[in-house]
Amino acid sequence: MTEQNLKFRISEAMKDAMRAKDKPRLSAIRLMLAELKRIEVDERIELEDDRILGILDKMLKQRRDSIKQYEAGARQDLADVEQAEIDVIQEFLPAALTQEEIISIVDDAVKESGAASMKDMGAVMNIVRPKAMGRADMGQVSALIKTKLS
Repeated sequence: MTEQNLKFRISEAMKDAMRAKDKPRLSAIRLMLAELKRIEVDERIELEDDRILGILDKMLKQRRDSIKQYEAGARQDLADVEQAEIDVIQEFLPAALTQEEIISIVDDAVKESGAASMKDMGAVMNIVRPKAMGRADMGQVSALIKTKLS
């Protein structure tokens, strides 16, 4: 992917959503672009695709957390809005890893780092993160690593 590719794809999707008058999709895409723009302005940089993937992954995590809270508060209407945003964000992320692929990546990282206990979790996460970012729920990956190391 070229540097502009992912951001360009998101911008093009916004134009398509505007033409289709798809308000929920347009809203989710505008949230993504606003977050990217905020970071570019704050840090005075042009975002690379790998950084954009990390940002989108963080946005997914925030929405999953919100869904849990909304469902606990019996606000399914708000949870549905968050789920719709998750669906739009996931369109711009690489294909999700299967559970078997995640386990394989974690096993390889444990071997590669020589991790033997929970003290080594950071080293394992540093190997796993670039391979799984945007393709797996990092909370689940972290839990899997903890079970492997304990």
